[in-house]
Amino acid sequence: MQFGVGLFPTEPLPKMIHLAKLSERLGFSHIWIGDSHLIWREAYVNMAAAALSTKKVKIGTGVTNPLTRHPSVVASAYATLEELAPRRFTVGIGLGDSSVETMGMKPARLEYFEKTIQQMRALLAGEEVELETGKIHLKHPCKRTIPIYIAASGPKMLELSGRIADGIIVLVGVADEYLRQAKERIEAGARAAGRSLKDIDLVLWVPCAVSDKAPAKDAVKAHVARVVAHPLPYVLDPKEQKVLEDIRRTYDYYHHMEQEANHAEVIPDWLVDKFAIAGTVAECRQQVKRLKKSGINQIAVIPYGAKGEDREDTLKGFAKAIR
Repeated sequence: MQFGVGLFPTEPLPKMIHLAKLSERLGFSHIWIGDSHLIWREAYVNMAAAALSTKKVKIGTGVTNPLTRHPSVVASAYATLEELAPRRFTVGIGLGDSSVETMGMKPARLEYFEKTIQQMRALLAGEEVELETGKIHLKHPCKRTIPIYIAASGPKMLELSGRIADGIIVLVGVADEYLRQAKERIEAGARAAGRSLKDIDLVLWVPCAVSDKAPAKDAVKAHVARVVAHPLPYVLDPKEQKVLEDIRRTYDYYHHMEQEANHAEVIPDWLVDKFAIAGTVAECRQQVKRLKKSGINQIAVIPYGAKGEDREDTLKGFAKAIR
């Protein structure tokens, strides 16, 4: 199993460079940079800076979208990044979350999304693409194929990803039953395209806080709130449904996944265990040990600091947990 880290660029670029270098030094194989241009720093600038500051870690958007970033813009950006650091970049893309919601827009529809993935692949390969406005092509296409990983949580998106994605960033929680049902939907999509699960790299996207000094669960509750509010491939039980209603009443995208956000307050500890890795080093080690049996290829942790600590402490604590 590989281990990645999701770094939302909530802090100035020098700090993000430091976190990228630390992640590689701690042994993480992937760095996923969040893309939400109004509430975070610019993702593609962060990706270039991370690549220049590291040697081998793979880097991708975690995740971009085809609405605030037209597929031709994404293709051009990645073709340029690939020239900077060949074989180190991965497109991570989804329907759009805080990046579109803060613009007053709605996530992309599945049909449009699938079409944009086709366009992006064609442009990266140097092929011509026909838009409603006319035919376009990249004058600087990629010399190598860049893998496209799709972020998915709902049943239809999981099936679509199973059909067309090189990899899937799975956003459904960490409970065994949740992962089983997500994999069933992915497998259904893969079969429809003459593929199998073995053809797809599965990345589990997990909010994470690790501390032997302070309670860790509170640190991830804002992120858990957003995961619970996603479309999911399973039906929430009545207790979970009640929490979801509270989340929808309080959620504010301008405080998306911020630890002190109001929507964090409605998440009980018992729900954190189903949607995050949070606790002491020993507790997190047990969670990882269980997840290694799930068929997931990579756990990508989104680090949060327990009270009095920061993301750096969680990265170091998680590195201890997986040794």
